[in-house]
Amino acid sequence: RTLRYVPESSQDKIIADEDVFETLLKTFKALFINDFSRQADILALLPEVKCRYLELLTVEQKRSQVNSCTHANQQFSPEEVLFSTLGFTVGRDRSSLVSAGTGVFVTKGFVPKGTVVSMYPGTVYRKHEPIFFQSLGNPFIFRCIDGVLIDGNDKGLSRSVYRSCSRRDQLGPFQMSDESWLTATLQNPLAVGQYVNNCSHEKAANVCYQEFDVPGHFPVELKQYLPNIVYSHDMESHLRCVVLVSLRDIKQGEELFSNYYTVV
Repeated sequence: RTLRYVPESSQDKIIADEDVFETLLKTFKALFINDFSRQADILALLPEVKCRYLELLTVEQKRSQVNSCTHANQQFSPEEVLFSTLGFTVGRDRSSLVSAGTGVFVTKGFVPKGTVVSMYPGTVYRKHEPIFFQSLGNPFIFRCIDGVLIDGNDKGLSRSVYRSCSRRDQLGPFQMSDESWLTATLQNPLAVGQYVNNCSHEKAANVCYQEFDVPGHFPVELKQYLPNIVYSHDMESHLRCVVLVSLRDIKQGEELFSNYYTVV
């Protein structure tokens, strides 16, 4: 189980929240522009935002044509967008650890130290909220420093709860979260963090968890890529996300390993 215990008084930040925010913003903007043709309903309600993205799209198309002579309207896969934006891609595959099941690998490129390499998706529960039935036999429960829990299971009751909460919070064409991590076709290719395996004596940790509260000014049009949703809609607080940050340079082909039990 991904139960992580850290003293509340500790400052458990490998990189600044501003760096996490900028990485997510940069990645999500690139995904949005790549999927621009499907954003018409959103952009119709946000004329100022539409103008800004049209400018970014024009710049991106010119850059792509100069660098690779590709067609202006060509759409790339989310993984290709991630690689062109951050210089690497990550993906799920059979773990290099015996009997560990699925793991997460750097499938292409290079990850520098101190980089957001993936996100931990799932439903966010506060201390007092019911998670008993969802937790039964569930190896994907992540415990934050303050007791907040994130259920990253993409099957069974956990899957149903996430989808229900996600559709509950949708406002017209505006999706407040990403459901694609529940499928094999990811809209946000970073949302694979729940499959990162625990380190061992043979395999040292090369990534660590870092909690991040999504600020209120996060662009509404980009929330469709956030792989987290709150269980209780009536709670007024920032959405809790957890990202995995590289502890060292990570090369193509390497598997990601974290430390489930953090000691600070």
